Amino acid sequence: MKSGLELIDDRKAVLIERIKNIIVELVHYSAETLKIKNSEYISERLNHDYTYLANIFSESEGTTIEHYVISHKVERVKEYLLYDELNLTEISYKLNYSSVAHLSSQFKKVTGLSPTVYKQLQINQRKPLENV
Repeated sequence: MKSGLELIDDRKAVLIERIKNIIVELVHYSAETLKIKNSEYISERLNHDYTYLANIFSESEGTTIEHYVISHKVERVKEYLLYDELNLTEISYKLNYSSVAHLSSQFKKVTGLSPTVYKQLQINQRKPLENV
């Protein structure tokens, strides 16, 4: 039989997984852009106060929900750049950035490179098929 503390930890672990799933769904699989802040969306979806969710998330994961979202958004930007289907304006709109400049500055903060330089490096790292 479990003690009360273990049950609380289990509930928190479940909530943290649900937060992660919502973020992954939002960033990687959602076709629509949010009209509300991520914090409001997560709070509404989980029916919990955002401050509570943010506290248990950072306590458990060692990072904030916001940084977790940014990491996923940057990975998504990398994918879009790699497949070369959208320009930066389209990518920033699709990922709900306020501007291309905001996307670029976040991308550079995380990767150390601007999206344009990153994209050029990706292309330069690829070998022509005849050389593989």
